[in-house]
Formats: sequence, C-alpha cells, structure tokens
Amino acid sequence: MTTRRNYRALDAGRIIESLELLVRRIEERFPRAGLADVCRELVDLAKETTVKTRKITRPHLFLRFIIWVAITAGLGLLIAVAQLIFSGTKATDDLYGTLQGIDSGFNIVVLMGATLFFVSSLETRWKQRSALKAIHEFRSIVHVIDMHQLTKDPSMMGAARTSSSPDRDLTPFELVRYLDYCSEMLSLTAKLASLYAEKLSDPVIIDTVGDIERLTSDLSGKIWQKITIVQSLEGRDIPLPSVEQLINNPTAS
Repeated sequence: MTTRRNYRALDAGRIIESLELLVRRIEERFPRAGLADVCRELVDLAKETTVKTRKITRPHLFLRFIIWVAITAGLGLLIAVAQLIFSGTKATDDLYGTLQGIDSGFNIVVLMGATLFFVSSLETRWKQRSALKAIHEFRSIVHVIDMHQLTKDPSMMGAARTSSSPDRDLTPFELVRYLDYCSEMLSLTAKLASLYAEKLSDPVIIDTVGDIERLTSDLSGKIWQKITIVQSLEGRDIPLPSVEQLINNPTAS
C-alpha cells in the first residue's frame, strides 16, 4: 500500500531535488556560465534550511526550564511582597497610608508582570531572530540571481558593441532558456523562504517571507517581459523542443 503524499505542506526534499535537477540543466546548457555556481549555492542553502527549520521548531527544553524557574521564582516573590504589604497595613492606619500601600503593591505587580512576560517570550524571540537571520540570506541570493540576468538585454541583440559591452553571444533560444532558469531559481528561492513561515506561525516571520515572495515575483515578472521581447523580435514564439529532440539531445531542456 502506497503512502499518500501530503500536498498541503511544502516538501523540502522535493525542492532540493528540483534545484539539483536545475543545476544539471544549467551545466548542460551553459557549462561556462556562473549561473550554475549560484544554483549550487542555492542547493547548499536549501539543505541548510532543512536543518535550520527542524532545529528552530524543536522545543528548547533547557531554555524552557530556565523560563519555568524564573516564572516560579517571580510568582513566589510577588506573593511574598503582597503578604508584606497587607501584613504591614493595620486596621488603624488612615486612608492615605492604605492607598499608598496599595499603590506600591500595584506598581510591583505591573513590574513583575512585565518581567514575567519578557522571560516567557525568550524562546519565541530566539526562534524569531534565528529565522530572520536565515531569511536574510534568501534576500541576498535573490539579488545575486538578478545580477546574473541584468546584462541579458534582448533589446541589444544585434546592436553595435563597445569595448566595455558585456558578452551577448547567446542565440534567442539560449537567451530564453537562460532567463527561464533565472525565473525558476527565483521561484524556488521563494519556496525555501516559505518553509520558515510554514513552520513558525509568527507574524513578523510571515511578513518577512511575504516580502521575499513579492520581491521574487516582481523580478520574475521583469524576466518574463524580457522573454516576451525576445519572442516579439523573432516575429514568433520561440518553439519548444519536440519529444524527439529531447530524447536525442538531453540538453534541450
């Protein structure tokens, strides 16, 4: 009996497989391009993400023990202070003295409550800080991917070159494939960042991952505008390779 796959959550293993396949496709199509190195770096980052998300979601037992001890000690101290205040207030005391004692007790309660809240949220803030640090790496690699497609300007195809012009020796079909690989890498990067939002239901993490998703979506949209320009300059859509071509030439993917 086969186990039914869960389609309601992202599978980090599947994302890694997709990235490893993408590395091979880039190497076969563009063996000298630095884009393959970026994709390999993304594979390493994906494997690190699998370990980090598992570590972050795991309960920090030692920290929880410290928090439990601190909360217990704080509650005990709060009860002791309350007893001192009320035991020091006699029935013969005037109203001013009674109110002064109550005010002092209220201030202590507020201060202790804030301290207990700070201590109890230590684990959450530690997980949040670790996740944000990891998500920042995705933002950096997104911009690295964008740098690799930045000079791939289809409007300059066939234009006169200068001594400082970047290399533009790609055919229209190769240019479309190169840009498509960049778009795939951006999409998979967003999926990796989403693993943190999926594992941690933290509003700050969810908003940060949303920023990564919007960034990759915007950059991917610009890439597909370039692809559209290439197709329009060719006067037709760039044809996809046939099944026979894929069989005879695996690098056509």
